[in-house]
Amino acid sequence: MDSKTQVADKPHAVCIPYPAQSHMKATLKLSKLLHHEGFHITFVNTEFIYQRFMKSRGPNSLDGLSDFRFETIPDGLPPSDINATQDIPSLCESIMTNFLAPFSDLLVKLNNPTSDNPPVTCIVSDGFMPFTITAAQEFKIPIVMFFTISACSLMSYLQLPSLKDKGIIPLKDESHLTNGYLDTIIDWIPGMKDIRLRDLPSFVRTIDPNDSLFRLVIDAAERALIASRIIVHTFDELEQEVLNALSTMFSHVYAIGPLEPLLNHLSNDHFESLGYSLWKEETECVNWLNSKAPNSVIYVSFGSVVIMTPSQLVEIGWGLANSKHPFLWIIRPDLVEGGSTILSPEFQEEIKERGLITSWCPQEEVLNHPSIGGFLTHSGWNSTIESVCAGVPMLCLPFFGDQQTNCKYTCNEWAIGMEIDFDVKREEVEKIVRELLEGHKGKKMKKKAMEWKKLAEEAISPLGSSSINLKKLVSEVLLSTYYSL
Repeated sequence: MDSKTQVADKPHAVCIPYPAQSHMKATLKLSKLLHHEGFHITFVNTEFIYQRFMKSRGPNSLDGLSDFRFETIPDGLPPSDINATQDIPSLCESIMTNFLAPFSDLLVKLNNPTSDNPPVTCIVSDGFMPFTITAAQEFKIPIVMFFTISACSLMSYLQLPSLKDKGIIPLKDESHLTNGYLDTIIDWIPGMKDIRLRDLPSFVRTIDPNDSLFRLVIDAAERALIASRIIVHTFDELEQEVLNALSTMFSHVYAIGPLEPLLNHLSNDHFESLGYSLWKEETECVNWLNSKAPNSVIYVSFGSVVIMTPSQLVEIGWGLANSKHPFLWIIRPDLVEGGSTILSPEFQEEIKERGLITSWCPQEEVLNHPSIGGFLTHSGWNSTIESVCAGVPMLCLPFFGDQQTNCKYTCNEWAIGMEIDFDVKREEVEKIVRELLEGHKGKKMKKKAMEWKKLAEEAISPLGSSSINLKKLVSEVLLSTYYSL
């Protein structure tokens, strides 16, 4: 059998993430799993994200991937700093107006009989790229929407159209942000109890009905129900009640996670060297961690998108310094408003024996290092589930998006986190770090975190729920058209 025939005999999945670090990372991991299941993969980045990826990984990082290919589409935005996340409102607006045509053109190109890849048999799309549903309908290709978020956040997003219809959102005026309105209990969300308006994704706090993020998430929520088949990056045991409720709303719901341990179970991961980072990872910090005692270090990172004020940075820094515990702090080049991340000489002198600051790191390796005792996080979902996998309790400082919802569940439902007030003060940071690493509550959280770690390991075992759900996804949805050809 020649290579051309072998290529034609493969099912072909087109995988497209929302163009941001965390979404791309999760989608690329899922794509690797599908490739292991026998799929030819076309992974679609925007040109901007692809350039960043190549810059961080090196020009030869994708050589030799004959049945795992990368394609690009333009994002319709003006050029911007390649070391920074794009302006999110502009990106959301462009997704709604500029992405469908080039994505459809790419599907035509991939389905051309003269191309050296098999015909496209399915699309795996980020849930926040709803234009793909239009393309899938036009080309009569099965589609499954992949939500790289928690099930509780997804359920919250799905309520936004109802909240809008009921006149609860958008907020009438800015007074609703401060007069207790956000403490309103929303008691009708399936599978979720004791949820306040403030615990829902931050888009409920907008006053402008034309806000581009607000409109995109409303569109994604409404159109996901049309697609009817979804993947959620979680595992059954962690969010059973919400997943049960979601299963009454969609024809197929697949909880497949945590993704990294599933990949680690592969006997032959041909793409182990194919990383996920849009920044160059500084690995020297691992050597530094090797010199620290077990469970002694606070790891601090606010993900790839959060931007904080200089005041927040300084208060967090002095809180960490005053706790007298060692810490590893990731400060991206674009973390602080205005681009200034200068910390005073007095601060640098205070922390020189026990603090390490770097620009980016291999987070999963860090979280699984025995010296890490806690994670001060923005409560993004990748960070949260990676912390669950590592058995590391969290200090949560949510900023926007689904981070409020993840924080609520981390602290209240899973009992592995404590929340820090958004108007962050050094005294609170010092106190909460000490409580985590020295106090009774910290010990209880660590014990609970290790219990969740064990359940995550069971979920990705060969007979675990996530492994079974992956097999079901492949057979029930992604191969359905392929075998009917």
